[in-house]
Amino acid sequence: MSLDWFRALRGVVLSSLRDSGLPFPVDKSVCNGWREGLAFDEGVGTILYTSCLYQLAPAIERAVAELERFGVTKGGVLARLAVVGTRVFGKALLRPSDEDVNRAYGVIRSIYGMLRTLGVRFRVLDNEPYSGALLYELGFVDDFADYAREVYKVFRDNSVNEIITIDPHTQYTLEKLYPRYVPEFNIRVRSYLDYLDSGKVRVKLGEFTIHDSCLYARYLNKYDLIRGLVRGKANVKEDPVLTGRDTSHCCGGPIESTYPSIAGKVSANRVRELVKLSRNIVVQCPICYVNLRRGSQGIDGVKIYDLAEVMEVIG
Repeated sequence: MSLDWFRALRGVVLSSLRDSGLPFPVDKSVCNGWREGLAFDEGVGTILYTSCLYQLAPAIERAVAELERFGVTKGGVLARLAVVGTRVFGKALLRPSDEDVNRAYGVIRSIYGMLRTLGVRFRVLDNEPYSGALLYELGFVDDFADYAREVYKVFRDNSVNEIITIDPHTQYTLEKLYPRYVPEFNIRVRSYLDYLDSGKVRVKLGEFTIHDSCLYARYLNKYDLIRGLVRGKANVKEDPVLTGRDTSHCCGGPIESTYPSIAGKVSANRVRELVKLSRNIVVQCPICYVNLRRGSQGIDGVKIYDLAEVMEVIG
């Protein structure tokens, strides 16, 4: 992978963040469609914050396919062509399918519904900013620090004092990174999972195995919390190594925009591990979902679900 590619990729991400507030050139209206017809509690200090990641994930999946097609792992001219293609054709290239968008909306609306059933009061921001997670994950730390300060200002100017996140990348970014790079950051950050009452959760899928988010399991202390929500309510197939807190493997997502072909091999390997336990795989992260879906191609009978798709709260 050439340094030219990383520089070009940085330019694309920063340019897109300036133009639309998203890390890739996607129509931002896709971020808010899930809200249609839903009620929120205006005036409260708590917000439900999607960072548009569930909505963006299928577009990122399409982008990775294009990066592979243009041969970015070879660097040089082909890498530069990929960047030009992303810039010129971005909105068409990265448009998620209606099916994928509606599925993402369904996941978010399920989370919304569980929180509302539990009586949690929250609102949303009209022009919700992206968290900046990708900048940090790509190693553009100075750019991330500058961007994080801008996002914090949006939260502060909108009188936000508590943030409910719905994915591990956003939770890690706000909980662990913002305080490091934005010293004045003093907003409470909690995952929607932290609000759920195990005694009121019903699991709608009879049998499955779990693919853990590395961030949730190893860095955010959610491994036992997630199992407490589903164990005893379904036949959860586990293995001390394949689904262990410290031993389970990655989905391949962290390197998808820099080494897409390697990411594809990692995801396929992970799916082959998990189907030894069950062909129903439950994830907790939109990036894990799209990577394992990609890795499941050619393996019969695999179905991948988000945790929020298989749970409901009984009032």
